[in-house]
Amino acid sequence: MFQPNMFENLHHQQHLGDMGHKPPENHLDMLGDDEHDSKSGTDIMEGASGDDQDPNQPPNKKKRYHRHTQHQIQEMEAFFKECPHPDDKQRKELGRRLSLEPLQVKFWFQNKRTQMKAQHERYDNTQLRNENDKLRAENIRYKEALANAVCPSCGGPPAIGEMSFDEQQLRVENLRLREEIDRISGIAAKYVGKQAITFPDVSSHGPSHSLDLPVASFIPQQGMVGEMYGASDLLRSMSGTTEAEKPIIIELAVTAMEELIRMAQIGEPLWVPSPDDPSQETLNEDEYIRSFPRGIGPRPTGLKSEASRNSNVVIMNHMNLVEILMDVNQWSSVFCGIVSRAMTTEVLSTGVAGNYNGALQLMTAEYQVPSPLVPTRENCFVRYCKQHGEGMWVVVDVSLDSVRSSSIPRYRRRPSGCLIQEMPNGYSRVTWIEHIEVENGDVNNMYKVLVNSGLAFGAKRWVATLERQCERIASAMASNIPSGDVGVIATPEGRKSMLKLAERMVLSFCSGVGASTAHTWTTLSGSGADDVRVMTRKSMDDPGRPPGIVLSAATSFWLPIPPKQVFNFLRDENSRSEWDILSNCGHVQEMAHIANGRDPGNCVSLLRVNSANSSQSNMLILQETSSDATGSYIIYAPVDIASMNVVLSGGDPAYVALLPSGFAILPDGQGQYEGEVGTTGGSLLTVAFQILVDSVPTAKISLGSVATVNTLIKCTVERIKCAVGANDL
Repeated sequence: MFQPNMFENLHHQQHLGDMGHKPPENHLDMLGDDEHDSKSGTDIMEGASGDDQDPNQPPNKKKRYHRHTQHQIQEMEAFFKECPHPDDKQRKELGRRLSLEPLQVKFWFQNKRTQMKAQHERYDNTQLRNENDKLRAENIRYKEALANAVCPSCGGPPAIGEMSFDEQQLRVENLRLREEIDRISGIAAKYVGKQAITFPDVSSHGPSHSLDLPVASFIPQQGMVGEMYGASDLLRSMSGTTEAEKPIIIELAVTAMEELIRMAQIGEPLWVPSPDDPSQETLNEDEYIRSFPRGIGPRPTGLKSEASRNSNVVIMNHMNLVEILMDVNQWSSVFCGIVSRAMTTEVLSTGVAGNYNGALQLMTAEYQVPSPLVPTRENCFVRYCKQHGEGMWVVVDVSLDSVRSSSIPRYRRRPSGCLIQEMPNGYSRVTWIEHIEVENGDVNNMYKVLVNSGLAFGAKRWVATLERQCERIASAMASNIPSGDVGVIATPEGRKSMLKLAERMVLSFCSGVGASTAHTWTTLSGSGADDVRVMTRKSMDDPGRPPGIVLSAATSFWLPIPPKQVFNFLRDENSRSEWDILSNCGHVQEMAHIANGRDPGNCVSLLRVNSANSSQSNMLILQETSSDATGSYIIYAPVDIASMNVVLSGGDPAYVALLPSGFAILPDGQGQYEGEVGTTGGSLLTVAFQILVDSVPTAKISLGSVATVNTLIKCTVERIKCAVGANDL
């Protein structure tokens, strides 16, 4: 199973040769910090310093140098790509394998880091100079425009009050450019050692780039069918930004960034202990209004405020986290359980010097809970990314309804986002703020307590999801197969291919289980909240889905059982026959297992059903189970043996047809959920199936097919209730 230190040694070679020779003690005294200067990367000086030499021995007249062999250099270059900062243990093991002293290995890595740093600084300096020249010309153009401005009435120089709106915006933007050039020039001066110049430069509003993405081609999750993503009126409303709007949006983003940083760093009286649970924080609304008088305006009538803050350490480099947040496809994939749809509508700035510092983009997104009973939340917002100090990055979202006012919004985001602080060994500390205003009137009564508790859309869910996904990504990137992985997976390529297939399965399930406005759910009866809801979708020309008419069915219901207990029951292959009607009561055997995190329940499995039914003899079940502090998933899909053999051999999993089904388990909001998903309280369980009812995409669905799926999901629910002792509900 999963090893506790697995993620700390993902790229570390586990079988290294033995070498008995150890470095002298006095060599350890010569080691400095990473900034220690030495000779070239291939020449290492040997011999002790004069103070450490034996007084009875004559002093060395000439230092001896060691030149590394080509093989040693190639091995250390390869190791450097995976781990540029090896620890003592890694240096010793690498030294044993290459017949080098740990000191020699340390000096080589120090020199290599210095060399790479110099290369990066030269590149950044060139980028900064180019940006500087470009923006200097821009500033001159603005100055000339202002100098030549005339009053339209008298033909003379205009007073401020008589200037046109465009001319006033030129002055505002020119002031912003001056401020930004001072900052960028300061960075350039640090690299080149020259005095900073005072010409305009920008990081948060460079040349405007428009992403012309038609809605019909938008596919936020990889491998999904385009028909699933018909845009709602809100998504269509994001038209191109006018020149008059850009400085207003920039000012809004800068103000939101300042507010988010303060909200992440300030404690009481802004954040106070919750009266219901002292271990949780609550935002003091009165103090918030006093502390942040600027912003997006007062809360509209009828909207309820939700504010939460959460922090944790995740196993991912801080720059990789920034890239995930600023790339809409990666962001919507990592948070697929929360983000049902997302798109970038316009990029106002791509950042400076090849990174996201100063990146500014307009986006739309739809947020969900994995149940058709909870309405999604749609929003148009600006996302702004900026570096604050060494190793600290901030990404903030804020709604654009104050800029593009139309009707009263049902949902809007006050400054929300995260602070990312670099930590040693590739880890990062993430502090997340969620501050929203929403109309919750349409939420089903069964989910109201959960939504009001903040576990449904709050900061804790974002951080818990990120932590779990970072562990999953680290597992997928592992170069060796951990001892917890068992079964028929023989190669690292096969392991990665199977994980990629499971990722697509999870994305497909999450995109079709919620109440997205891209879906049209139809309720089959009107007896209560646990009615079965169905929808149909056509699958055409998609190698990742079987062609034809797919019928999706889902229902949600409450169980008086803690979520952790429900999760362990449903993921256990030994108890699968108690609820899985399609297994025909056959014994289920795990053929392969890939650990996906510290929690033993986070894994990808390949299951075989040993059934007397001959039609199932060539079928396997691909299953991924995952659990974090706010919810759990059990997602599975049948796959044929021939396709899985291709995947396990390292083949492309994109051509394996999948129709995932599964469960989403959420706490009911009544129990305590510290540390792991609810060990007390009840559970809100959503069951979702996808069935291919006709292999002809143009065929019409029959009432018999709908009735069969309805019976299937109803029987599954009753079996689960009976198995966990809740059949009287």
